[in-house]
Amino acid sequence: MEKRDVVEVKDTYKAFLSNGASHDVLAGIDLTVKEGEFISILGESGCGKSTLLNVIGGFEQPTKGTVVFNGEAVTAPSRRAIMLFQFYALLPWRSVLQNIELALEPEGLSKEEQRTRAERYLKLVGLLDSKNRFPSELSGGMQQRVAIARALAIRPELILMDEPFAALDTFNRYHLQNELLNIRDQEGTTMILVTHDIDEALYLSDRIFLMDSAPGRIRKELTIQLPKPRDRAHRDFQHYRKQIMDEFSFRQTYDEPEYNI
Repeated sequence: MEKRDVVEVKDTYKAFLSNGASHDVLAGIDLTVKEGEFISILGESGCGKSTLLNVIGGFEQPTKGTVVFNGEAVTAPSRRAIMLFQFYALLPWRSVLQNIELALEPEGLSKEEQRTRAERYLKLVGLLDSKNRFPSELSGGMQQRVAIARALAIRPELILMDEPFAALDTFNRYHLQNELLNIRDQEGTTMILVTHDIDEALYLSDRIFLMDSAPGRIRKELTIQLPKPRDRAHRDFQHYRKQIMDEFSFRQTYDEPEYNI
């Protein structure tokens, strides 16, 4: 059975006023996201990809066009679509468990239900043993895992991610990318990632939307037909990587060595 579209962005524009003049940031954006898909929006800094994510999440309203989430027009942020940033926004005076329980208070759950659900998602990200620790006692990677657990505990239908691993070192980033895929497999949550990291987009995504800038437009949609987990060193992975590099006109050149004979 074909999965339904959960996000539909149709002919969407976004402009901002600056010094009395209107400047287009997004122009003519069309894209759809299916239930359970992992989508990446890939582009250089300043191309409008974060603005597009904010429009999808209802944090910004389009100047023109429509954004539909599960059949309803997006007019404001909703707990059905949660945003994850590279800054973890954990309260330093609350324990890991308390940070997640705080996010669950609007759900109308009892204290026992809050704790049970919070512990379930801490276990899912491998941090149940750290539930009584404070954010300052955790590494950056662990703090981001708490943020992921907090988002999942709300049980959103959509998770929006704005370069959530950009501040982490390579090892932590790779580890969390694997965690994210495992979680997606278990929870089936639809995910949209904004990134300028080509390898990250290729490793995680079912489809990638490549963006041009000034104003931001969808340049190309790329379906990644590789099994998961993916091997970054495999020639098929490198094939897709070259496709994207070529789209953005990246070339690596080497100077020929000079030999005196």
